[in-house]
Amino acid sequence: MREAFDLSGKVALVTGCKRGIGKAMALGLAEAGADIIGVSASLEREGSEVELAVQALGRTFHAYQADFSDRSALYAFINKIKREHSQIDILVNNAGTILRAPAVEHGDALWDQVIEVNLNAQYVLSREIGRDMVARGSGKIIFTASLLTFQGGITVPGYAASKGAIGQLTKALANEWAGKGVNVNAIAPGYIATDNTRALRDDEARAESILARIPQGRWGEPEDFKGPTVFLASDAARYVNGAVLLVDGGWMGR
Repeated sequence: MREAFDLSGKVALVTGCKRGIGKAMALGLAEAGADIIGVSASLEREGSEVELAVQALGRTFHAYQADFSDRSALYAFINKIKREHSQIDILVNNAGTILRAPAVEHGDALWDQVIEVNLNAQYVLSREIGRDMVARGSGKIIFTASLLTFQGGITVPGYAASKGAIGQLTKALANEWAGKGVNVNAIAPGYIATDNTRALRDDEARAESILARIPQGRWGEPEDFKGPTVFLASDAARYVNGAVLLVDGGWMGR
């Protein structure tokens, strides 16, 4: 069974890999044997924490910067990695942003930025990398969804809309590509101690109410995503398609 989780010889592209969940996903894949192509808007060209950690595991790391809110920059990034890497076996669509404002104050600029980064860029990247996967008959695509794939949230209408759409996009691509050797799935994090949840954790009353609802009794940590990511990227998940795997300490079961 251990061999089913072995990713030796695989190349994984992980977006939003500089910190938090994305960094943990990249490290988990590297621990399982994969080489990593990492991209974030502010990722250092060399010497980043994630690069050094991946290299310490004996795997290679190629660093890229790309602003996923800029469609032309996204296409330039895609063209560059296709020139420089002959094959990408695993695509982890983790890059994302969250902008908080009540709906009546959530203007076009906020909406457009969140949708562009969290949904449009994810689709374009999956389509362009997925095309090659479909052509050769193998590949794994993993989206980072959210509890707000299922719930509406508060003061994050753009984020909720984008993550709801990610759940449907996961199923749509899985329906087309499952029979062509490409597994498309998503991971939905619960309340995780990352930069994205800093505002919630700094609000004492809100933080207490959130913690009280989590059956496991703690906020999640980025390291909680290593195992689920390796599972969905491996042969162990070869018959898993269109799933949105909750990693939430039991929140959605409450």
